[in-house]
Amino acid sequence: MSHAEAGDKIRMLRHSLVCFTCGLLSFVPLFGFGFGIAALRISTLAAASERRYWNAARPYRLIGLAAAACGLIFWSFIATLVVWNIVQAVDL
Repeated sequence: MSHAEAGDKIRMLRHSLVCFTCGLLSFVPLFGFGFGIAALRISTLAAASERRYWNAARPYRLIGLAAAACGLIFWSFIATLVVWNIVQAVDL
């Protein structure tokens, strides 16, 4: 294995673990939406390398991806409710 391949594998593993961390942080109030977007982006970087190499941290990437999706859906719902309430209050 060359040094370039080893570096690619290390980057893939790091991306998977960062995706997991950002996915869990996507549930944090106010900042969660940004972490969710970051987790989705980082997940695609790790997934691109998975076509070529075996990823030992794949379960972490998948959990991070699922958590990010749930966090984004949750915060989108909350943002919609806030906007809806503001619109309703202005109409009075």
